[in-house]
Amino acid sequence: MVMGMKGLGGATGARSGLGVVKMSSWGLLLSAVLMLASGLTSAAVVDQIRERIRPVGEVCVAEDACGAGLASAASASGEARDPQMVYQTFCFACHGTGANNAPVYGNQEAWEPRMARGMDALYESAINGFNNGLMPPRGLCTDCSDDEIRDTVDYLIDAL
Repeated sequence: MVMGMKGLGGATGARSGLGVVKMSSWGLLLSAVLMLASGLTSAAVVDQIRERIRPVGEVCVAEDACGAGLASAASASGEARDPQMVYQTFCFACHGTGANNAPVYGNQEAWEPRMARGMDALYESAINGFNNGLMPPRGLCTDCSDDEIRDTVDYLIDAL
């Protein structure tokens, strides 16, 4: 039994018993070009996919090697941070809501027992923490200076 196959260069045939297919030189060249092109296309597609799924950014912490050039807001400008900004960023979660029994900003009655101990005691509590960790040291502003903490305490007391 003989099966026929047409190539670019003319008619060729194959014998089923031998399993051999004859192709023209143009057919072989075309096959080689298509195989090569599909390999290049695949590499380009893979590169495009890699580009589309790559991370948008990286998390870098100041203590990590990648964060060596990072600076805190205070040290970047060389000036102390605004007490209102420190309060809004680090203190408001508790002192704006009363969480953990924190005295709320502007609530004279809640602040009176604490103020009765004196300003130095308030500064000490704000800097070192108070009440078994419910008031964390520095209100979690780990890079705030002692002066910035004192200024923020003054900001809270001035609202009374």
